[in-house]
Amino acid sequence: MSELAKWDNFYVIVGSAAGALIGLQFVVLTLVADKPVHGMAEAGAAFGSPTIVHFGVALFLSALLHAPWRTMIIPSVTWGLVGFVGFVYALVITRRLHRQPVYKPQFEDWMFHSALPLLAYAVLALSSIMPYRFYLVDPLFIVGGVALSLLFIGIHNAWDSVSYHVFVTRPKAHSEQGRNEPR
Repeated sequence: MSELAKWDNFYVIVGSAAGALIGLQFVVLTLVADKPVHGMAEAGAAFGSPTIVHFGVALFLSALLHAPWRTMIIPSVTWGLVGFVGFVYALVITRRLHRQPVYKPQFEDWMFHSALPLLAYAVLALSSIMPYRFYLVDPLFIVGGVALSLLFIGIHNAWDSVSYHVFVTRPKAHSEQGRNEPR
């Protein structure tokens, strides 16, 4: 498919970035793991795990559309299923945001952890029927846009999580540690 070949560099860049950022998330998680805070498991399920999932989906879409398919049927059905499952997962994450006790999400948190992923996965799911109804170029731009959006959503959320640990959790732990030391 000559149309897919035009996207090779795009998906190499997006997929490589997503893979590298997944690795960095593991490094960050290892660094903050020695200072557990009550309720962090629930917060991690609401804030940390979805970031890895978004990076993973961007990586998966990059690999899926980089493969030498003969027709667009299998990749479009696959990205449609990924979009549907991602949409359901984003609904689960929205519920987890409500229930986790560590942090009260602000507008920006709801937007980047709930609304934008819901929109991205819905668009991905709906775009899977486009190759059969429209020209091939439109759905490829949509899937590329969704992959890039998930990458940027993940970058934002990863930065937000690291900032929270550095500027909120860490200073609290240091101040509590100072109170517990004998004078």
